[in-house]
Amino acid sequence: MSFSTKEYFVRETYKSVRRNGFMSAACISTVAVSLLILGLFLLLSLNTNNLAQYLESQVQISVYMEDSCTADELKATEATLKKLPGVVKVTAISREEAKKRFEERLGDQKQLLNALGESNPFPASFDVQVDSPERIKELTPKIGELAKVETAKFGREVVEQLFSLSRIIRFGGLILVFFLAMGTLFIISNTIRLTVFARRKEVTIMKYVGATDWFIRWPFLLEGMTLGFLGAVVASFFLDSVYGAMLGRIHSTLAFLPMLPATPLLYYVTVFLLLIGVGIGALGSYISLRKFLRV
Repeated sequence: MSFSTKEYFVRETYKSVRRNGFMSAACISTVAVSLLILGLFLLLSLNTNNLAQYLESQVQISVYMEDSCTADELKATEATLKKLPGVVKVTAISREEAKKRFEERLGDQKQLLNALGESNPFPASFDVQVDSPERIKELTPKIGELAKVETAKFGREVVEQLFSLSRIIRFGGLILVFFLAMGTLFIISNTIRLTVFARRKEVTIMKYVGATDWFIRWPFLLEGMTLGFLGAVVASFFLDSVYGAMLGRIHSTLAFLPMLPATPLLYYVTVFLLLIGVGIGALGSYISLRKFLRV
């Protein structure tokens, strides 16, 4: 492909975008909204997965002892727990400390415990940290069978619910993005179709004088790709602003949440959105041209 041919393609693309200014702007806006929603769902899904994996790595086994357990039996159980394979730390929690922790968790509502009087319903317990999340499922049943252990459990439900939520977000996002992509394809196809219809005589003449389909197709493909690219640029700009503001708010109010940093996450998401935008633009143009090239 010669330089003059490439220059012709670029010039025709620019003229076509300018000629159909309103439809081009509608196209870019549609692509931008679709890709912005796609990007938000992608960031939400990635952060939900990251949170679930973080919580899974932080999960520890909570071992609750029977009320009748003596001090010697507590020490013996603690020694047994420390000898189990994969256990890296065992923290003993007395009944008094358990009650104090619950009071701190209640905050301003701790007066609710006044109804208990001097009684303490909280059992002595142990927090058992292991070397890997996989070890938790293996050790929990064994610990539960130890003498004087009433129950042993870990926060599996929370982690599993987070993973389920992440799957729902991904699935729902895919369905929504699919319909948005169809709408975007429709808008881009109609924009290119209007351009081709206005130049249908020119296209027909070019066909008759021997121009190949691809020579005719390239300016329209470049137009669709340009519209898709510009829509993706707009979406990426807003996505960067929204995610940056969201990170700032979360770090100031919920600093304990393990959010994915903006860099390099947004770089990869931006590249992904640009590729999707260009791809949708090219596909929309290709679809709209098939009818007019049958001469």
